[in-house]
Amino acid sequence: MSIPSYARSNFQTLLRAAGDGNLALMECLDAVTGSPRYVICAVGRDDGDYVFTPFGHLADGNPYDAYLPPDPGDPEGFVRPDAGEAP
Repeated sequence: MSIPSYARSNFQTLLRAAGDGNLALMECLDAVTGSPRYVICAVGRDDGDYVFTPFGHLADGNPYDAYLPPDPGDPEGFVRPDAGEAP
């Protein structure tokens, strides 16, 4: 499974921001549900103003319950905890 170029580019930007000490954790509201989200942002400057670029939010609860990892035996599949197999 190939990671798209926009995701790789955003990840590199995130790594640079972290290396430069330009990351922030902001409390925001989910635009759909209105629930609080804790958002990882890169911090930049534009004409003396701070600019916050959101990259994603921290998972609520156990992050292992929120994501299915890639299946090492099938490059197109994902591991399902209930079946132990890719879909």
